[in-house]
Amino acid sequence: MTKDDSVLSLDIGQRVKLSKPHPCGSHEWLVTRTGADIGLECVGCGRRVMLERRELERRFKGFVEPEVNR
Repeated sequence: MTKDDSVLSLDIGQRVKLSKPHPCGSHEWLVTRTGADIGLECVGCGRRVMLERRELERRFKGFVEPEVNR
């Protein structure tokens, strides 16, 4: 493995944004499982899906920062 082949580091409970929206309209997903396959739950409707790590890394657009209540 070279330095260019970095693996996206994900933790359970993190929120991520993917390139295309879910049919419900939400771009946000909650990480529910990590490993070779990544478990995601749609924040908008609660639908759960599994994506191969490679597919998630291709669709990944960024992390969603938690909202701070004031």
